[in-house]
Amino acid sequence: MGLKNELIQYSILCGASGFVKVYDGNLSVRTKKNYILSTASKTNKSKIKPADLVKCDIKGKKLAGKRYLSTELKLHLYIYGKRKDVNAVIHTHPLYICSFAAAGKKLPANILPEIYLQFGNIPNAPYATPSTDEVPASIEPFVMEHNAVILGNHGLVAYGKTIEEAYYITQKLEQYAQICFNAKVLGGAKAIPAAQLKKLDGLKNTVYKK
Repeated sequence: MGLKNELIQYSILCGASGFVKVYDGNLSVRTKKNYILSTASKTNKSKIKPADLVKCDIKGKKLAGKRYLSTELKLHLYIYGKRKDVNAVIHTHPLYICSFAAAGKKLPANILPEIYLQFGNIPNAPYATPSTDEVPASIEPFVMEHNAVILGNHGLVAYGKTIEEAYYITQKLEQYAQICFNAKVLGGAKAIPAAQLKKLDGLKNTVYKK
């Protein structure tokens, strides 16, 4: 499957999963020639077509496509510039992640072992005005060490080597946010004991490092 088809497939999945509503969010991939393919501005992700994709260079100069570039592409380009290992970026507004972002609350890292092992601390960036350089600047402290950042009062940005990986991160963290929210309703989640976290740290350096 080519990158264009993957971008369309995962855009539709983001819509079907409820991670974006109508024009919300944006997705992009990096090509082997270091060009960026992305969803255009005001694209309904659930009904996206090949004509809704645009191509630009790593500096944001439009190269192909009839639609406008997303104003949020600055965030994507910043991540690609900082992380040579990243080839896909997904920015979404998942319900439970956005609830934590709106409340200014962090997702605890010590509730589920797989979250602790795979993500560790999940950072929250401060609020930044959408479509401005404030947004990429807000994730600067986190971009090198994390593959996902909760954007204050905004949403989530996730990135990885492939668009499948970026989508997996989005899906996993939204599910985790829902679990944490539901656990709060039930009286609060019980944290994994510190001694057990040390055992998980050992796994990080052996099993999960492979």
